[in-house]
Formats: sequence, structure tokens, C-alpha cells
Amino acid sequence: MELKVIKMEIPAGSNLILGQSHFVKTAEDLYEVMAGTASGAKFGIAFSEASGDCLVRAEGNDKELIEAAKNNSLTLSCGHTFVVLMKGAFPINVLNAIKGIQEVCGIFCATANPLEVIVAETDLGRGILGVIDGNIPKGVENAAQVDERRHLLRRFGYKL
Repeated sequence: MELKVIKMEIPAGSNLILGQSHFVKTAEDLYEVMAGTASGAKFGIAFSEASGDCLVRAEGNDKELIEAAKNNSLTLSCGHTFVVLMKGAFPINVLNAIKGIQEVCGIFCATANPLEVIVAETDLGRGILGVIDGNIPKGVENAAQVDERRHLLRRFGYKL
């Protein structure tokens, strides 16, 4: 077994959701969820098959994000994984709907941060062991930073 670190490319202003699923209809089901729960968002989706033709299946409503999702999926090369790239909405707007898709097994991360994926490669193929999402903590927030965080959440409309 060989371990690899795969850097994901997240276009400026985008968020990425990385997950695992188990069926060819994943790409279309993810499209329906994105269009239905974040109708104003631009997005690209790529799903890597793990059997049959072993193709990357792609959907979306934005050419740039579709291409970026396909490229990330090909670089990752892990079967039964999916990449969703989105602009104009946040992952929090769609995560529960994505988790509710019957073939989705789990979500590894949802982020706009620099992202590295730890992958194990064997003679059979590749699988995700985990992710490195962003940077290490630099300390603990002070009182002014607590106020700033709380104000930010209210400005985004996530808290009253």
C-alpha cells in the first residue's frame, strides 16, 4: 500500500463538498438536490464510478465548476467518491439534503479552505483515509473575536 496526499483545487469564491456514494445515479441525484435546495447557486458535480466503465460522471449548471469538479475527481481517482463545487450558496444550505440521498454513504468535508486528501493506493485502486482541511489553530479567540464571530453569523442570517 502506498499513501498519497492529493491537493484539491477549489476555484476562487467556491466551496467544495467531498463525499462517498455507491451508485451511478449519484451525479443526477446530486444535481437535483443542488437545483432544489440552492436554486440560485452555480455548481459542478463529478462522481467516480468504481465498477463497469469506471468513468467520472459529471453534472452541473456552470461549465467552469463542472470542469474543476471533473479535474479534482480525476486527480483524486478514488472510486465511489463525489466532488461538488458551488458558488452563491454555502454547504450548510445543502448538506442535510445531500446526506438524505439514499446512495450517499458519507461526507468527508465541506470547505472553502485549502484541502488535501489522504489517499491509500493498493493494487485494487484508491480510497480516502481522511482530509486535511485548512490550517492549524493559531490560538484561542479573545472576547473581541467572540463578538466578531457572533456578528458575522447574524450578518449571514444564520443566527437572530
